[in-house]
Amino acid sequence: MPLFTDLPPASFRSFDGTIIRYHRTGVGAPVIMIHGSGGGLHSWQPVAEHLADRFDLWLPARRGYAPSGPGHAPKHFADEVRDLGTIIDMIGRPTHLVGMSYGATVALHAAASGLAIRSLALWEPPLYAAGAELAPVLSRFELLTANGDRSEAQRLLAEKVARVPAAMLDRSAATDDADSPDDSDGWCRDLESMVGDTSYLDRWSSVTTPTLLMHGSDTWQPMPETIERLAAVMPGAHLETLPGQTHFAPSTVPADVARILADFLY
Repeated sequence: MPLFTDLPPASFRSFDGTIIRYHRTGVGAPVIMIHGSGGGLHSWQPVAEHLADRFDLWLPARRGYAPSGPGHAPKHFADEVRDLGTIIDMIGRPTHLVGMSYGATVALHAAASGLAIRSLALWEPPLYAAGAELAPVLSRFELLTANGDRSEAQRLLAEKVARVPAAMLDRSAATDDADSPDDSDGWCRDLESMVGDTSYLDRWSSVTTPTLLMHGSDTWQPMPETIERLAAVMPGAHLETLPGQTHFAPSTVPADVARILADFLY
């Protein structure tokens, strides 16, 4: 039996005409799973395969990431919130949102906007990476990708956006896959949204949606500090830590992440 991501994705036309493609699988309460930067239709697949027997899973490729359309530039978080709103209208009832990294930030914006959301499950939203200080990073990234220097562009993102420690960057450089899909357009659009956003965490105190915050015990700073501050700010938040894991846990230990999600979603 083929994996659901081996099947052709469905699609819809969003508010501005952008085509959004998605996979859908499973039966049960509806859950939209939002991928992070540099991701796509495949990002939540390892986790989703453990949840499809209990939930109706919707896995969109966000605007800017193939096979969805590029959308307009500059992009704002509000654009992706409206994309989610279209999916929720298609579902026809309140839904759970599960977000990974940048996708978790999208989910927070969606909850703050008043969409019909039952709960939030957020894996390490990089809320510290926002504001005008990222504008030079966006400009440098655009220049590097225009010149075809993908490896240096990816290192820039890891260093200036994800804040990956230098020693870890040096170790991963030897294993970079030159044949991986080119997601530079998606990253540019995501950086545009982050530049137009703010790192002010107290604003999320207005989000009273039941929320599960997840992070790895070995993820580098400032992520742990950011997640702990967010948990203190959000009145309906519960913090779950995965021992021995980093930012990449949804890919490296998908069964563990799926178990935590299944226990939380209802």
